[in-house]
Amino acid sequence: MPSNVGTAGGNSRRTPDEEKAMGSEEIRPFRIDVPQEDLDDLRDRLTRARLPRGLPGEGWSRGVPGEWLREVAEYWREGYDWRGQETRLNGFPQFTTEVGGQEIHFLHIRSAEPGALPVLLTHGWPNSFVEFADLLGHLTDPRAHGGDPSGAFHVVVPSIPGFGFSEPPRETGWTTARVGRIWAELMDRLGYDRYGVQGGDLGAYIAPEVARAAPERVAGVHVVGGLGFPTEEDVPGMTREERSAYEWFQKQDWMNGVDHHALLRAAPQTFAYGWHDSPVAALAWTAQKFHEFNASGKPLEEVIDRDLFLTNLSLYWFTGTWGSSSWPMYDSPGGLGWPEGQKAVPTGVYSGPPGFRRLAERHNTIVHWPEDNPGGHHFLAMDAPDALAADMRVFFGKVR
Repeated sequence: MPSNVGTAGGNSRRTPDEEKAMGSEEIRPFRIDVPQEDLDDLRDRLTRARLPRGLPGEGWSRGVPGEWLREVAEYWREGYDWRGQETRLNGFPQFTTEVGGQEIHFLHIRSAEPGALPVLLTHGWPNSFVEFADLLGHLTDPRAHGGDPSGAFHVVVPSIPGFGFSEPPRETGWTTARVGRIWAELMDRLGYDRYGVQGGDLGAYIAPEVARAAPERVAGVHVVGGLGFPTEEDVPGMTREERSAYEWFQKQDWMNGVDHHALLRAAPQTFAYGWHDSPVAALAWTAQKFHEFNASGKPLEEVIDRDLFLTNLSLYWFTGTWGSSSWPMYDSPGGLGWPEGQKAVPTGVYSGPPGFRRLAERHNTIVHWPEDNPGGHHFLAMDAPDALAADMRVFFGKVR
């Protein structure tokens, strides 16, 4: 990660000896500060982009449509305001600290409401802490968003190692369990002796690992989908309802699109060259995955705010973390598979196929599984933050 895209304690810099003397457990204030030359370089690369001719086929059938990409790339170059988004993100208290030998970046927003429950949110891939930008106010200040103030949360949002401003792993052998242990240590360092954890996508793998690492401290695990998804071995024993849901899921874009697990397991370094060097390549790749993760049936631009999408993309670009964020795919023995969950503490699921709760309960103690929550994008916090916050209040109200 380039060292000049963020600063600890404003623009001040400490020598390595000063850092060592202050101790590795120090929590340091952090602000995002992308140099102007990096913004100028991005604009120049977008201006000089060499785009291919289109292939026959309609819509997204061959990948990201050329017309869509040209329009969004032009907006990224001429209309998108990174400085405005940078100011917005810097409005959230941010910090860095060394945990488990890794420099970790995190947001820590305390609610003004008495009795607020601490909750740790873990973002997905290819996403970042930006995923929760629209959700944070709903959680920390529900009163201002029409919610019950008794369901307020203190919120901690760490950046997964190798993502954004968290230090990339320096060796192989990383697992989601290792990140879960780091998250538990971070919450201990912040002084929280009881808290909830939440995550979707990659976060749905990591959140249960926090509970395994600190079952006596975690009140409950809340995930967005993913649990109980059947394998081929489960099909013969399915009910008619389960088989119908299974067949529907098998037809969805995110089941039939680009297999990023296989791609990044096989040659992450190879593909990282293109994403790191070409903003158009990075835009196309991110758009492809966000499109495939869209389960709403609506066009991507109607589900995810364009500026929020580009802020997440810009964060990857400015930190140069396309390759380092691939470790969950290439460093997981046998691949990630589907998230399994845990039985150490109660689990709540935002939404799931109506018939698959039976399968999820093999590995989880499910206490919350609504079937009428509004659906939407795979990254629900970016699509329906109000609905997600309301569901979290219901679940954690049961287990706190």
